Amino acid sequence: MLGRQFIRMPRFARGLATQAGPITNLPATLHLKTGQSFHGRSFGAPKSIFGETVFSTSITSYTESMTDPSYRGQILVFTTPLIGNYGVPLNKAPFDNQDVGVVLESQNIQCAAVIVGDVAEKFSHYTAVESLASWCQRHGVPAITGVDTRAITRLLRDQGTTLGRVAVGSDASLPAPEAQEFWDPSTENLVDQVSTKVPYQLNPGGSIKIAVLDFGAKANILRSLVRRDAAVTVLPWNYDFNAVSDQYDGLFLTNGPGDPGHCMEAALKLRRTLQEWDKPVFGICMGHQIIGMAAGLEAYRMTFGNRGHNQPVLALASAGSIKAGRVYVTSQNHQYALKLEDPFPQGWEPFFINCNDSSVEGIKSTADSGRKVWGVQFHPESAGGPLDTIEMFTDFVLECKAHKLQTASFTPQKSVDSSPVDTFVKPTVMPRIAVHA
Repeated sequence: MLGRQFIRMPRFARGLATQAGPITNLPATLHLKTGQSFHGRSFGAPKSIFGETVFSTSITSYTESMTDPSYRGQILVFTTPLIGNYGVPLNKAPFDNQDVGVVLESQNIQCAAVIVGDVAEKFSHYTAVESLASWCQRHGVPAITGVDTRAITRLLRDQGTTLGRVAVGSDASLPAPEAQEFWDPSTENLVDQVSTKVPYQLNPGGSIKIAVLDFGAKANILRSLVRRDAAVTVLPWNYDFNAVSDQYDGLFLTNGPGDPGHCMEAALKLRRTLQEWDKPVFGICMGHQIIGMAAGLEAYRMTFGNRGHNQPVLALASAGSIKAGRVYVTSQNHQYALKLEDPFPQGWEPFFINCNDSSVEGIKSTADSGRKVWGVQFHPESAGGPLDTIEMFTDFVLECKAHKLQTASFTPQKSVDSSPVDTFVKPTVMPRIAVHA
């Protein structure tokens, strides 16, 4: 009898899956500007939107992808057939030396809409508190299921990222919009929409002070810094860091959405920083592109970009935990990249290159430049994705600590008046980590 009970336990556990809830029978259609239409049914908010249609090859971590500010204004197509099977967790965490107030990558869903082949009718995970359907409805994000995402992905791969329209309910039966009606989010400064408006501080008791220029930061970037004992001050994307640079041991530039050309103001300010400041600088994704433009490189728009957790990159140089000649599997989400130029700007060299399309995946300052600057197009902190390059955060923090110790040994002790930025304390309310959509 006891043996039969144990045999039945897996079946019993499977029965604990929670019904996903209100998946409606409202019709929904995805119209592409290139003329194709895909018909399914709605499981998100009953509203219609315009956006830029992109695809992600991520197999898991749909909640992290959807809350990534780099997806601002985009209609996100998941190539994985089944989405929603493990639900959505409670998106709250403490503010301490281990976390930054949220579990996911920002406070709210950032993408404009979601397209999936088959949304799960049941979800099961010990941290789940709601279904993907109810989460989308609660955040006002339209979503479509029951369409051929393979066909959509092949179209986007062949013709490139395409403007789209998600039509829900009575709008689904209307004719496709005229070409001039489609909205192109890349014409707007999306970084300004998602960046923090006021500076705030995390983990003020950290042993080193890192300034973070927020172009639309994923929370796991900030989490990866505070967990390495850094006191982090998050600044707006166009903040004049040069005015307060003497207060910090390192500068970090985050990811962000849209065209880096809208952030030339930040690149010009960073150019001055790189000329006058000798402390470590690290940039990811949009931050990497800003570093490249400050160095004199040009950013260009890729055909369909790289989005997914399985992008291989080849290291062309060694630095810290990164070894030249090794291939690393990375998590990526970008539409733009830096041009590979020959010769490279003086004092700079390519760091990584994509094994699939040969695009530039990283740059770094040369050994003889006197600087410690790195930029990578991928996400070392993943969330989700592989952790092949996570130790780049450790490399950066260790360089900041080493420079601080070296500077302290040559600098006489003296009292310095604190500036307003230096006096920030942990807010009594949650800081706007990746301002909600």
